[in-house]
Amino acid sequence: MSPASRLPLRHDAGLGLERLWSRRAFLGLGLGVGAAATLALAGCTSSAAWVNPDSAAVRDRERQRGGTGKTTAVTLTAASASLDLAGTTAQTFAYGAVPAPIIRLGAGDTLKATVRNQLPVETSVHWHGLALRNDMDGVPPVTQQPIAAGGTFNYEFIAPDPGTYWFHPHVGAQLDSGLYGALIVEDPNEPLAYDDEWVIVLDDWLDGVTATPDQVLAELSRGMGDMGGMGDMFMRMGNTLMGATSDLLGGDAGDVYYPHYLINGKPAADPAQFTGTPGSRVRIRLINAGGDTAFRFAVGGHRLTLTHTDGFPVEPVEVDSVLLGMGERYDLLVTLGDGAFPLVALAEGKRERAFAVVRTGGGEAPAPDVTVTELDSDQVGTAAILTATPGVALDTKTPDREITLTLTGSMTDYDWGINNKRFDPTQPLRDAQPVQAGERVRLLLVNETEMWHPFHLHGHTYQHSDGGPRKDTSIILPKQTLTINFDADNPGQWAAHCHNIYHAETGMMTVIGYQT
Repeated sequence: MSPASRLPLRHDAGLGLERLWSRRAFLGLGLGVGAAATLALAGCTSSAAWVNPDSAAVRDRERQRGGTGKTTAVTLTAASASLDLAGTTAQTFAYGAVPAPIIRLGAGDTLKATVRNQLPVETSVHWHGLALRNDMDGVPPVTQQPIAAGGTFNYEFIAPDPGTYWFHPHVGAQLDSGLYGALIVEDPNEPLAYDDEWVIVLDDWLDGVTATPDQVLAELSRGMGDMGGMGDMFMRMGNTLMGATSDLLGGDAGDVYYPHYLINGKPAADPAQFTGTPGSRVRIRLINAGGDTAFRFAVGGHRLTLTHTDGFPVEPVEVDSVLLGMGERYDLLVTLGDGAFPLVALAEGKRERAFAVVRTGGGEAPAPDVTVTELDSDQVGTAAILTATPGVALDTKTPDREITLTLTGSMTDYDWGINNKRFDPTQPLRDAQPVQAGERVRLLLVNETEMWHPFHLHGHTYQHSDGGPRKDTSIILPKQTLTINFDADNPGQWAAHCHNIYHAETGMMTVIGYQT
């Protein structure tokens, strides 16, 4: 298929984000994460009962973090860009490169990030996973107004916890372009011993090749309708996939067709290269930046030791592969063998893979379609087998508040929501869930749908029940319930949503709001 054209404002034939947004607002359907520039901040129109992002409580909490006094200053320029995909040139948006250059700072340091928007549309930056101050979370219209085309916004906050994080827009479907990068917060008292570190960002890619994310969103929003018996067939229809299934994900694995799957911005036909020495121990910081794809990651001929998930340490577990939903991160240790090995991220259920090469010695490089036996093993790392280390486990405490968030909707009508309500950005606090500072909160995440969802809570880390891991993004399988607990210790208004960008954009989002 010929590359999709890139129109000046990324909206053609009424299918772009701006027109789609207006049409949806008129119909009262709402778009999960995006917002129009004319919307005021949620705090400006909300009841006085809510703690607003610009409140004294938010500023006081930032002062309580203390910090080291050290500052890292960066500039991110969001602009149109070209990405070479092994001979195919994709027109996209990026922060200079795909992924963006890694941002590194120490735990407790302050990040000053100047974001310059040279795009023809609005944008923002969300610092995924960080329990930062509310007014720096980057979520229009909840915590800030979007950064207008040609505008600049200065983010400044203390990064309190060490770990593997990342950043991406929270406006429209921009996450499914090249606007993303890794944010590494280093531990000044790092307990792990290793010889090298690789930051690996996985992505599913279509922008500028088969369509733009806005066009995909418009197509999906029309709904899939009745498959008429075709639902079990694996086939492509436009920008959608039929029959992409995975036992690990409990059925439907995803519904968007991607022509490429990338490792650090490179496709299998032009693979990324990782080099090392035999016997050396490497820490892999693994990030799933995809829009609609879970990845099963493995290194051929090697075992992996899971040490962290979403930035927080777990009791080490040795596995053959690890499964990541969109937005999840895992830290792994691997001891390198001698030779050339495949590093593979299987696009779960979609019959394709991202591919790179690990080389520590001579020999012919493996082919992209090489058999990787670790991917056939049942020793797959997931959150379900992990336990938080004692140092980060929440203390045992009876919850002060219990909230049920039921994930609802279907591909048939593409009416994704929470508690049978679709998020409306014109009324972001309409269905907000109240909490109070100091409470232990229990969330029951009930998936009533036929599809898996990666649930993400902003501004906090929670712990899975029964001593499970500390996380901020978790896979919830179809017809299953995940119970998580968190301490309400970061005042403000916090998004909670599915991290499938197309589910979030069509309504699977809500707000956890602190009340005064």
